[in-house]
Amino acid sequence: MGEIRVGLGSCCLANGSGDVHQAIRQALGESGAAAVLKRVGCVGMCHQTPLVELVPPGGQSRLFAKVNAEDAPSIVLRHFKPRGIGRRIGYSVSRWLDRWHTDEMGDPVARHSIDVRDGPVCAFLGRQRRVATEYCGQIDPTDLDEYLRHGGFQTLRRCLQELSPGEIIEQVTASGLRGRGGAGFSTGLKWAKVREAGGGKSADKRADEKTAKKYIICNGDEGDPGAFMDRMLLESFPYRIIEGMAIAACAVDADEGVFYIRAEYPLAVRRIGEAIRLCQQRGFLGERVMGTDFRLRLSIMEGAGAFVCGEETALLASIEGRRGMPRLRPPYPAERGLWDKPTSVNNVETYAAVPWILRHGAAAFAELGTEKSKGTKVFALAGKIRRGGLIEVPMGVTIRQIVEEIGGGLAGGKRFKAVQVGGPSGGCVPAELADTPVDFEALAEVGAIMGSGGLVVLDESDCMVDIARYFLRFTQDQSCGKCTFCRVGTRRMLDVLDRICTGEGKQGDLEDLEQLATAVKRASICGLGSTAPNPVLSTLHHFRDEYESHLQGRCPAGKCAALIHYRVTDDCIGCTLCAQHCPAEAIRPTPYTRHTVDQDKCVRCGTCRQVCPTGAVVVE
Repeated sequence: MGEIRVGLGSCCLANGSGDVHQAIRQALGESGAAAVLKRVGCVGMCHQTPLVELVPPGGQSRLFAKVNAEDAPSIVLRHFKPRGIGRRIGYSVSRWLDRWHTDEMGDPVARHSIDVRDGPVCAFLGRQRRVATEYCGQIDPTDLDEYLRHGGFQTLRRCLQELSPGEIIEQVTASGLRGRGGAGFSTGLKWAKVREAGGGKSADKRADEKTAKKYIICNGDEGDPGAFMDRMLLESFPYRIIEGMAIAACAVDADEGVFYIRAEYPLAVRRIGEAIRLCQQRGFLGERVMGTDFRLRLSIMEGAGAFVCGEETALLASIEGRRGMPRLRPPYPAERGLWDKPTSVNNVETYAAVPWILRHGAAAFAELGTEKSKGTKVFALAGKIRRGGLIEVPMGVTIRQIVEEIGGGLAGGKRFKAVQVGGPSGGCVPAELADTPVDFEALAEVGAIMGSGGLVVLDESDCMVDIARYFLRFTQDQSCGKCTFCRVGTRRMLDVLDRICTGEGKQGDLEDLEQLATAVKRASICGLGSTAPNPVLSTLHHFRDEYESHLQGRCPAGKCAALIHYRVTDDCIGCTLCAQHCPAEAIRPTPYTRHTVDQDKCVRCGTCRQVCPTGAVVVE
């Protein structure tokens, strides 16, 4: 029987995939066509959703992009025939009438069909390598039997029956896997520290004696603007993450774990909860995991959306019911974590990669990436890009290859200016450094960090001073307030940036910014505070000329409203469209004559420039 796959991740649903899924379900019910409608997780190609894949029995699958609910039944019934002679005749007549009334471009199959061999699709998928996102767009997120058919929980079984905790840790260490949450600390070394803490049990043999209580935590508190990697993984591969956590628990001798997921991810919370329940029913979690003496209980803690709770000590405080505020380290969570017990806190993507590593071997993972940054990394590709979405690429791929090849270059034909890497804690890398490899060390050298994996592409219309202000405003607003340098320092930095962007900047402001940023980086007690100045420092370093232009009363990108004004040139044909659409009535309609903009009324919204058919409105 054939299969119809529809991506139903959050991004897909936001673009209408839920309506497409319902339309196909109804069409199959009415026609009796021999096909199974299957919900799958994130398909990666967010720029093509709603995406439908048809997999005929014994045939080659076909992809259909940007499908709407109206066209979905026609596409499906073209490939899966209705049952019964009456239904087939009715469908044939309907199809003949459609052909008679429409041309080729009106045919839904021709209009929505894409081929994996097409240039844009090949470019998007060509450099990708699936590890954490293995079977992307192919499996039902909460179908446990399907996960088992694809080798699910076999690695956990091997860890419980064949490998000692020490051997598990050795393989993870040898793979070179580093934390995918931003810090990049060796996962194997972290697990070894937790294993050694609070009991001194040997890492080479599994003893039966009772040891100190230990915990494992999955940090799913993803709060970076423009980032959605963890959400996608939680929604699409819940069993893989559970298996990774169970392997970690086995390695460090923990019997309890917590998923910390922000409440703004209701679909992720729901699917993880369903997966935990089914695993408990089938013996993959509970008192005797897979018939062994190993036990593991997992629960979900929903975060309230505080960005600072992505920092591991603040996250632990939140789980304990206290205000989410970081604490000084050492001691580290590996020594004294949740409820003062040794705790391993790992990112969602880190856990998702563990089953693959132990199934294929540490060497296979280490072959990917660079000398110091092994494996692959999942990125959320967003911003002024033609082909946005979720990608997984080997470490060492350059920024240029991601933007120009995978992303297809910039939308609207504008010039590539920079890419913000690592979210609010990251930095802006200019186009001149686009050949920088994407790995932990190379990004640090150019003033950025890997972060959790957000990549926001910027074009020539983006003001880098305003971009720095945007990210600093976010981190300043999300500061927990514990550190004076973070609480007050970021506020003072934001005040300076506000002055600069509103035309009130003065000589010495740039030096003040650098001094404040350096102090905040050095004196903040947590990673979020110490990285908050990164967008400011990186833009000051790479785009200092833009800052200096602002001090002179000019915004080169034409973005800062207080530093620009709109003017209508002689190219104006007097069509009055600008006057009709102006929300502030700053343009008086004068048909067939050149219009003018009342600068006192103008709110610098840019509407006149967008609607002008001759490009007669310019920013100065």
